[in-house]
Amino acid sequence: MKKDASASRRSHALALRQPIAKGSSNRRAVKAVRPVGPRKPTTIELCAGAGGQALGVARAGFDHLALVEFDAACCSTLRANRPLWNVFHCDVAKFDGRRYLDKVDLLAAGLPCLPFTVAGKQEGELDERNMFPEALRLIEEMRPKAIMIENVAGFLAPRFETYREQLRNQLGLLGYAVVWRLFNAVDFGVPQARQRVFIVAMLKRYSSAFAWPEPAAKPPLSVGDALYDLMAENGWADAKAWRSNATGPAPTIVGGSKKHGGPDLGPTRTRQAWEKLGVNGKSVADAAPDRAFVGLPRLTVAMVARLQGFPDAWKFSGGKTAAYRQVGNALPPQLAQAVAKSIRTALMADKTS
Repeated sequence: MKKDASASRRSHALALRQPIAKGSSNRRAVKAVRPVGPRKPTTIELCAGAGGQALGVARAGFDHLALVEFDAACCSTLRANRPLWNVFHCDVAKFDGRRYLDKVDLLAAGLPCLPFTVAGKQEGELDERNMFPEALRLIEEMRPKAIMIENVAGFLAPRFETYREQLRNQLGLLGYAVVWRLFNAVDFGVPQARQRVFIVAMLKRYSSAFAWPEPAAKPPLSVGDALYDLMAENGWADAKAWRSNATGPAPTIVGGSKKHGGPDLGPTRTRQAWEKLGVNGKSVADAAPDRAFVGLPRLTVAMVARLQGFPDAWKFSGGKTAAYRQVGNALPPQLAQAVAKSIRTALMADKTS
C-alpha cells in the first residue's frame, strides 16, 4: 500500500524539528520519510516576517527546511497558513546553522531595512539593527549554493558604497559571486509601486548561468480594479464610481514599524497620494464601507494585503495593528518568486549539483 503523500510530508517536517544532539545525527530518519520523487531545491529563510518572500520562494519551486523569525505574531501567521513549514521563533543571532551544512540550496533573507532606509538615520553598519553580520555568520556555517537578500532602495545610496564593497569582498572570500539590482514590484504584476533591492550571491560554479528576471508582459491592475470586490462587499452604493476614479497603482505601503503609531497608510505625502486615489489614509478600517457610506473610504487589512500581492486566503494573526504591521513590512510574493525562479534556473543548469 502506498504511503499517503501528505502524511509523509508531515513526518518529514516533524523530523526536522527534532534537536540534534552533539555527536548524534537524524539524517537517516529524515531520509527515510522524504516524499518519493525528484528532490526540490531546499531553502532556509531568515527574518521571514509574515511570509511574503517565503511564499514567493515556495512558488519558485523551493522546499523550506526552516524559517527563522523573532516576532511572535509573524510566527503565528506562518504556522496558521503553512502548518508544515518548520518555523523557528527566535533571534537570528541565536540560530545555529551548522546542522544545515551543505544541505541548503538557497539562503533567503529579508534583513531589517531600518539601517538603510531614507526614513531613518541611515547609519548602515553602525546601526545595532544591522543583521548582515549574522547573515554572513550563517552563510559560513551553512555554505548554501545561493543567497538572496532583499532590502530597501536606500541600500544603494552612495554613502553605503564602501559597505557594499566590503560585503562583496566578504562573500567573495567564501567563494560567492555577488550582484545586486533594484526592482519595482509594479513591474511584476503587483498593483503597488514598491522598490526593493535584491542582493544575489552564488557559488561561482553557478553564477555564470544566473540572469535577472524580466518584467511581466502585462501591467498590473489599478487600485480600483484590484480592490473593487472587497470595497463593494457590504453593498456600498458608490463602489463603481470609486473604482473608475482609483486608477493607477498604489503608492508604497508603509507604516509597518513598531515605532510608528497605530495602523495608517503613512506620512502626509503618502496620504496625499492615497487621497488622489480616493482613499482616506489616516487610518485602517475594520470593514468595507456600508451601503450608505459617503466620503473617502479607508482600506482594510485585507485590502492592503491584496495590494502587497498576498492571496486572499492568507490570514494574519493578532489584532488590526499587529496584522497591518505584518502586511506593511512584507515583500510582495510575486517579486520574490521572480528572483528566486531565476536562481533556481541557474542552480538546475549545473547537472552535477
